[in-house]
Amino acid sequence: MTDPDAPRRRSDVTRTAILDAARERFASDGYERATVRAIAQDAGIDPSMVMRYYGSKEGLFSAVIDVELVLPDLGAIPVDDVGAVLIGHFLDLWENDSVLQTLLRVGVTNEAGAARMRAVFAGQILPLAEQFVVTSQDAARRAALVASQVLGMALVRYVLRFGPAADMPRADVVAWLGPTVQRYLTAKAP
Repeated sequence: MTDPDAPRRRSDVTRTAILDAARERFASDGYERATVRAIAQDAGIDPSMVMRYYGSKEGLFSAVIDVELVLPDLGAIPVDDVGAVLIGHFLDLWENDSVLQTLLRVGVTNEAGAARMRAVFAGQILPLAEQFVVTSQDAARRAALVASQVLGMALVRYVLRFGPAADMPRADVVAWLGPTVQRYLTAKAP
């Protein structure tokens, strides 16, 4: 008896292999130098399969960098703890999600990656900042400042691996950056 779900399972396995190989390749080589042929070779498949599932290198890149920050519900957190909770959340994301590291690496050198990073942070951090302010202009500025701290630490800690930032204990990162993010979100505007 044949299994009617077997083709779908093989398809899912192939898609997963392609995405895993693409994440690694984009992270190590950047967008421009990563090739469909190299990604296919890393996945152990023919390059035509990459094109079949994703249509193009751009389509594959879009699938790789599909990011959801899954921000905590700030309404359930005491206002004075928001900065520390957010920094802890972002450290979890950066340490456990290779997609974010890939997106940051590519975003530094590629406009499509930078645009995707801007969209992720604008779409997900801006609503967070809007919870603390009256005007959308103020929320946009505050969200950009929060992003500067989160992305800056991620760049020096996880991508460039600057010794002091990369080696700093997690609790110290939260202690240093938490109050800054807190101020960006809740302090009176200068």
